[in-house]
Amino acid sequence: MKITIIVPCYNEELVIKILYNRLMNVLSNYNDYEIIFINDGSNDNTEYIIDKYRKENNNIKLFSFSRNFGHQAAVSCGILNSSGDIAIIIDADLQDPPELIPSMIDEYIKSKSNVIYAKRISREGENFFKKITSNLFYRLVNLLSDIKFPIDTGDFRLIDKNVIDAYKQFKENPKYIRGLISWMGFKQQPFLYNRKPREAGKTKYTYKKMFNLALTGIISFSTKPLRISLILGILSILCGIILSLYVFIKYFFFNADIIKGWASIMITVIFMGGVQLLSLSVISEYLSKIYEQIKNRPEFIIKSNRETNYEK
Repeated sequence: MKITIIVPCYNEELVIKILYNRLMNVLSNYNDYEIIFINDGSNDNTEYIIDKYRKENNNIKLFSFSRNFGHQAAVSCGILNSSGDIAIIIDADLQDPPELIPSMIDEYIKSKSNVIYAKRISREGENFFKKITSNLFYRLVNLLSDIKFPIDTGDFRLIDKNVIDAYKQFKENPKYIRGLISWMGFKQQPFLYNRKPREAGKTKYTYKKMFNLALTGIISFSTKPLRISLILGILSILCGIILSLYVFIKYFFFNADIIKGWASIMITVIFMGGVQLLSLSVISEYLSKIYEQIKNRPEFIIKSNRETNYEK
């Protein structure tokens, strides 16, 4: 059984050496393996350091992007270029300990699952805001989506050849990979662990990137936000109709004094606002379907592909 380790990297020069040594300690017990490093447009010495290891080890592949395309694109590149029977996705920052890899493989063999996803019991080294927003995100996605995703998980997981081959059929961009793997089905098994603090350096996942990932996750697996807009539009129209009836009854049956102009303005604003929301929602339903089909830009661009030991 050939093992592929997929490691997306972005400005990780402070931690690459530690990661490499710990990975090699783990993989020394396996005969057939490959490590795929994806340099996601780093502007430090990450690419140079990895390339040095690649020249010393024929089992290392290095894909370098022409710019920073993002974590999900880097993971996708690793999956698409994997040649293993199983692939394990792990970040370079060592928050997900490489020493758990043998246990994940044992769980994969024992459970006969297609996916072993790491589920966090605790998240050391993360601030309260990061933890609370992460918890809210997973629950919001599950609330809005027709597919139920495991909560408190990331991309740290083991996938087998069936999942890898299925993944290669997906052409959408951008991708929400953990969501796509859940959507595929297959047999999926949780693996509980305690997430560690970063070994060195600072997180590259800014709040903006986290927001974009969350938005991708929600939009990719749910049309409910569009339907919520549709419901709001209908409610606005109903409010406009009810207000119109109220003003009509008060004025003609009870001779109530109505401020001149107020009623007509309010009714027009509420009613037309509801009509606009309703119309936009219907258009969005069609537009969202078309939009997903016509996007044909590449997910990433590889600047250099160093898969073999061309220099020693």
